[in-house]
Amino acid sequence: MHTYVKEAEEILDKEFPVLDHGFVRLVDYLGSDQRIVQSARVSYGEGTKTYRQDKGLINYLMRNDHTSPFEQVVFTFHLKMPIFVARQWVRHRTGRMNEISGRYSVMKDECYVPSPSVIAYQSDNNKQGRMDEPVPEEVAKKVTEMMKEDQERIFSSYHELLDMNIARELSRINLPLSLYTEFYWQMDLHNLLHFLELRLHSHAQYEIREYAKVILEIVKKVAPLASEAFENNRMHSVRISREEKEAIRAVLDGKEMPLEGRALEILKEKLK
Repeated sequence: MHTYVKEAEEILDKEFPVLDHGFVRLVDYLGSDQRIVQSARVSYGEGTKTYRQDKGLINYLMRNDHTSPFEQVVFTFHLKMPIFVARQWVRHRTGRMNEISGRYSVMKDECYVPSPSVIAYQSDNNKQGRMDEPVPEEVAKKVTEMMKEDQERIFSSYHELLDMNIARELSRINLPLSLYTEFYWQMDLHNLLHFLELRLHSHAQYEIREYAKVILEIVKKVAPLASEAFENNRMHSVRISREEKEAIRAVLDGKEMPLEGRALEILKEKLK
């Protein structure tokens, strides 16, 4: 039986804006919380029970990494994002993707320019990230002006090449990573939640986190119980090492904390 979720039907094909020109759109979905519990109970021939029992079962599945029932729920999104974000996106190879091609299409003059509030210096302790504090206003202004000028110049050359009838597949090759691309993306809920766990992390790049936030809100419409279980058991939980577990047990037993130095700092960071 086809699953119908009223809250999900209400947002189908609706564009949720992200960044300056991007969006997330739910194109289609297959299954819901009900499909998860039906799949989990199929081995002994029982389907949906009460809301409370279903919630408990989904939490149990999530907490104990019984992942296959979550694979029964599938999402298809239409996404528009800067190319540098899309290249991080495709690192998640379990998704199915079909992207607009600059060989066939003339690309739109749309590039991402970060807002001043998210322009920051290189982080001192994160080699791949930025500091939390934005740069001074005058620096942010210069950065955005430089980006806009470069983008305008590159697009001017791009259209000049097209006007010369140079092949689209050649005319596009100097277009920047800030250029917006679009694609359809399909993924089952198990792998989607893994994607969200990584891309909602504070160490993920700001721009991809903004897309992940919107996708999580959409997932909540389709599978609210699974989303809640994910937030409780995965997103807001921590994994600790054997050494850290023994240290916590020692403190609970009234003994002194055996960890010190960097090891203690790491544990404190996890428990924030």
